[in-house]
Amino acid sequence: MSDALNELGGYIEAKRPDCVLGWDVSHGELNLDVTLANIAGLIEFLRADATCQFSTLVDITAVDYTGRAKRFDVVYHFLSMYQNQRIRLRVAVREDDMVPSIVDIHPSANWFEREVFDMFGILFSGHPDLRRLLTDYGFRGYPLRKDFPTTGYTEVRYDEAEKRVVYEPVSLVQEYRQFDFMSPWEGAEYILPGDEKEAAK
Repeated sequence: MSDALNELGGYIEAKRPDCVLGWDVSHGELNLDVTLANIAGLIEFLRADATCQFSTLVDITAVDYTGRAKRFDVVYHFLSMYQNQRIRLRVAVREDDMVPSIVDIHPSANWFEREVFDMFGILFSGHPDLRRLLTDYGFRGYPLRKDFPTTGYTEVRYDEAEKRVVYEPVSLVQEYRQFDFMSPWEGAEYILPGDEKEAAK
């Protein structure tokens, strides 16, 4: 299988040198690092080319690398049911970059791109309806960014007295935000099942 994927990686690189920055095979999948400007053209090529036939879009997601200038990787997963192969495309983008939408090539990208926008704040140019998908109207921030606070910014709760949903700023006492990462059982007066094995070492 890896021989076929290595051959496919070389084939795609030779056919589309304007798009492919590098590639490797790991965990039974071909991974391509590709340029932002030509992503839509490469995806169209992968769908239409007889050797590739990656006609099924499985997922679009992103990864946040806060220390990089190109902070995010937008990651596309495709499946070729004709060749029984999978491919992953990675596109490095800056926080303010616009990623070309692929909805015209793969209509199923519509909600995937909306989810990436909602969770990471990455914008897709040419998307027909780019609005939040999972969070509430007026939600502040992007929950899957690594700098998003685990407590969020707003608390949403149902107020029994007012008989409606209430939005309030999160107000936690500072000690609840500090974690020492110690075991919650530390200092317990009793032995938990399995602790005797550690003591016997």
